[in-house]
Amino acid sequence: MPKVSSITRVLEIIEAVSYASKPLSPLELSQELDIPKPTIHRLIQNLVDEGFVTVDIGGGIIPGKRVRNLSVELWQQRQFFNERQIILHKLVDEIKETCGIAIPYQMDMMYTNRAKTSLPLQIYLPVGAKSPMWCTATGKLYLSQLSATSRAKIVQGLPLDKFTKNTITDVATLNAELDRIAETGIGIDNEEFISEMVAVSVPVLDKKSRYLASLYIHAPTIRVSLDELLTHVPRLQKAAQDIQSLVYELQS
Repeated sequence: MPKVSSITRVLEIIEAVSYASKPLSPLELSQELDIPKPTIHRLIQNLVDEGFVTVDIGGGIIPGKRVRNLSVELWQQRQFFNERQIILHKLVDEIKETCGIAIPYQMDMMYTNRAKTSLPLQIYLPVGAKSPMWCTATGKLYLSQLSATSRAKIVQGLPLDKFTKNTITDVATLNAELDRIAETGIGIDNEEFISEMVAVSVPVLDKKSRYLASLYIHAPTIRVSLDELLTHVPRLQKAAQDIQSLVYELQS
């Protein structure tokens, strides 16, 4: 059997942690990657020290800040950014309202793409801006896609501040809302983040049907009601499939 280099083993650990649907223990990584336990502990400690992985409150290994930053930078590479923008501009031409993409980043949602409507009244949420998870269509959609354990940990750590009269600040009520979104696959913001703004979102998935991002549309209520916005969901889902095709090319 050929000798496996330390660099290869380090990359395999980062890959396994990044792909895992839950935090992995050192023992699970040792067994999955066929790396001796003393070696896996040494490599994990090195990766923790360098910020590539971190240890969660349960002792599991999860991606660290440097891996999260790398994933955002790869997602934002100019070629792929421009290809997503083409899809978004086509979507805006069809539905006449601002559309965009948001991804989870630490405990927020970060806007990575945006194509704005030409109509005069707009909500300004530029690329790079961050928004809370618990009261946005994109954030609630992301939370709804998590396992029960992961969701509970994240929700427990959210401040659940009240932004509008409609913001959900009760954990039980929020979880019931997330359960409904998990069933429909449609994130909804009914004036919960910004007064007089409504939004809906659908997921962008990878080849293994895992959540990658939220594709959203938002509009001022003076122009569009939430029910009217929901009629555009089929168009959003078609655009999400087109974006997924770009992702599939990268994963081939």
